[in-house]
Amino acid sequence: ERNQADVSEAKSGRTDLIFLIRFRHCCLLRNQRCLLAYLYDRLLRIRALRWEYGSVLPSTIQFHMSAEEVEWFNRYKKSLATYMRSVGGEEGLDLTQDLKPPKSLYIEVRCLRDHGEFEVDDGTTILLKKNSQHFLPRWKCEQLIRQGVLEHVLS
Repeated sequence: ERNQADVSEAKSGRTDLIFLIRFRHCCLLRNQRCLLAYLYDRLLRIRALRWEYGSVLPSTIQFHMSAEEVEWFNRYKKSLATYMRSVGGEEGLDLTQDLKPPKSLYIEVRCLRDHGEFEVDDGTTILLKKNSQHFLPRWKCEQLIRQGVLEHVLS
């Protein structure tokens, strides 16, 4: 507001105010750039939270977010889910499954409890009995690892 008042005075003939007006304007532009950089950094961090925690944020993290940031997170979550459903055929493709590329496509797993028959891509069925070990495709058994049926055996 002070700058606008000085601009109107400078238009009426006070040229000594031009340097002050420029200085204030540069300060305002710098502050604007700093704020935009801060907001962009927060946006990138909120986007990373979706990949790290999944579609539901812990309440401790959500407590530190503004209403607009929570709204942006929800829109990003929906947009990502729509995209993942659109690629990968009927079931879609879960891009959040492997954040780091796997070292091998097959892993050795141990069955922690009786599960029954398990069908692999090539049509063969494997009987998952307690304490049996198998060499299976990673993507095929990750859901069972999360459920606690299988455990990844590290050599």
